[in-house]
Amino acid sequence: MPARSGVDIGGTFTDLVVVDEASGAVRVGKVLTTPKDPAQGVEQGLLALLAEAGVPAGSVIAVVHGTTLATNALIERKGARTALLTTAGFRDALEIRREGRYDMYDLSIDPPPPLVPRHLRREVPERLLADGSVLHPLDEAAASRVVESLADEGVEAVAICLLHAYVNPAHERRLAELARARLPEAVVACSSEVVPEIREYERASTTAANVYVAPLMARYLADLERRLAGLGIPGQLYIMQSSGGIALPPDARRLPIRLVESGPAAGAIAAARAARERAEPRVLSFDMGGTTAKACVIDGGMPLVAREFEVARADRFKKGSGLPIRVPVIELIEIGAGGGSIARVDRMGLLKVGPDSAGADPGPACYGQGGRLPTVTDADLLLGYLDADFFLGGRMRLDRAAAERAVAEHVAAPLGLDLIAAAWGIHRVVNENMAAAARIHGIERGRDLRAYPLLAFGGAGPVHCWQVAKILKVPRIILPFAAGAMSAWGLLAAPLAFDFVRTQRARLDHADWASLNRLFGEMEVEGRALLTRAGVPPEVVRVTRIAEMRYVGQGHEVEAAVPFGALSPTSLPDITVAFEAAYRALYQRLPQGVPIEALNWRLTVAGPPPALSVGAVPARRAAGVAAKGQRRAWFAEVQGFVDTPVYDRYALAPDTTFEGPAIVEERESTAVIGPGARCRVDAGLAIVVEP
Repeated sequence: MPARSGVDIGGTFTDLVVVDEASGAVRVGKVLTTPKDPAQGVEQGLLALLAEAGVPAGSVIAVVHGTTLATNALIERKGARTALLTTAGFRDALEIRREGRYDMYDLSIDPPPPLVPRHLRREVPERLLADGSVLHPLDEAAASRVVESLADEGVEAVAICLLHAYVNPAHERRLAELARARLPEAVVACSSEVVPEIREYERASTTAANVYVAPLMARYLADLERRLAGLGIPGQLYIMQSSGGIALPPDARRLPIRLVESGPAAGAIAAARAARERAEPRVLSFDMGGTTAKACVIDGGMPLVAREFEVARADRFKKGSGLPIRVPVIELIEIGAGGGSIARVDRMGLLKVGPDSAGADPGPACYGQGGRLPTVTDADLLLGYLDADFFLGGRMRLDRAAAERAVAEHVAAPLGLDLIAAAWGIHRVVNENMAAAARIHGIERGRDLRAYPLLAFGGAGPVHCWQVAKILKVPRIILPFAAGAMSAWGLLAAPLAFDFVRTQRARLDHADWASLNRLFGEMEVEGRALLTRAGVPPEVVRVTRIAEMRYVGQGHEVEAAVPFGALSPTSLPDITVAFEAAYRALYQRLPQGVPIEALNWRLTVAGPPPALSVGAVPARRAAGVAAKGQRRAWFAEVQGFVDTPVYDRYALAPDTTFEGPAIVEERESTAVIGPGARCRVDAGLAIVVEP
């Protein structure tokens, strides 16, 4: 029978899912990530999971993959040696940025340096005007000399970003031909291909980041395809994009910058799918793994999507302190708060947790792999939340004594606390950090999170959801089955999709509707061609159109839907209503008598989402006695340890009810539920917890 697999590489664990296409049965797995060779962990994990599930490798028709490799390369500055070719006079656009300071009161702020050092940023003589007309033609002789000078610099990648190239890409394309002819081994990309829209700094930053990670991603994807073939897997490899759609490897190699948030996006897609199946109008997705925690607001069964985000922020919570990346991305907030986050006492005597992580190597102290620093997982073990003999279903035994030594030496002794008080302090601090980040995420989008159920997943999400939910005052908690590998499942729920954008500034009351129709038509033809090559039948393709609009004189835009069909003056009322609704939702009022203008026009083409259900009967579920016994666990409600019932997740049948305190164990994660909670297992095997 055909099967599909999803593989999500995290900082600590690699999560895997195999779904039987005929029965819908799901089998999940989790293995330690291999940071030095991520594809090795994928290979080992798939080999073990397919054998355990009894699924022949030859029956796997698709493998969908999410990875943080591109993000890590940008953060750690481990990408290619990159050069930038730009219009004469604009060499320092990457350095000048937006001129603003992300913290106007801090005189010592230090934004992240550009990916391209100044001596590798070269100018070429040419100049286009804002309408795309040529003021100064490209001086090909001078441009050739500039490219020639890069040959001796050991350049591996070349980004080309010329002024106003989003309107007229002719100069960029010719310059790319010259660069490829002289530097055949280097990756070359034009801004008019990567991000063809207005705003010079963001366009240059995104194009530079794209080529910076391109060689690394090309090598990795080639290695992964080779390893999958070596396993005997004939199915197509797909890659998750930051926007929540999946793409084929050639497109991923061409635009690797669209993969920067592919792993976190998969979790949000899974949460959105679960919300739709449960008919929940809104949920707050809470995904806590071994290295990071992610929160995402989901309204109407769909995650919010942003058109720009930042990586490598100098200050995690301050916008403008990182490198802007102008690509569609599922909008979520991510902080360094995971099971492997390291706890320490700073110079002021304050307890801090994260953002640095022990990762998979050496991992938390209790992993017994050489780690000596205390982490969140070590604290959770000491508080009784984790079973040392049942971690990863018993495949990995935790070392409690090592956890005690790490917490005692690095936290308890410096703070003058006993061991359990120190462990509870670590647990509480990380919960407060996550709740604060989620609250900021909601406030920035005008959402009151007290109306949003918390959908918790990830290896550590169910362990911490009870306290996070109490802080946020959410109405209930939803714990899906196989929560520890839900991001990998989300990979299989994503459709093939591609996003396109064009800049054409137009006042709506004086718009050139014929030109806009041509613009949308070109994007749709290109998108449908990509989906056709990927095997999507034309009749099932979905097309979405969006415009980024603002009132004349404003500096930033608001997105609103554009109606289907040929645009004309009769389309103006519908577009205006959509824009005003979106604007009012953000600002609660509308300017009077100010005309509306559009700047960017966006189109998304997508195939149908796979016919999978979050509530599919899992392959590991079996009838049995749900109660496994008791374990002493620490709860703030009683300020001490409580003999807590422990339940077998796989034996909890629909309509089962129980009360907190309770601990529910499955192989990939453990749920900790506090006193006073009412718990019910629904038809999809999710545990619904009401405080």
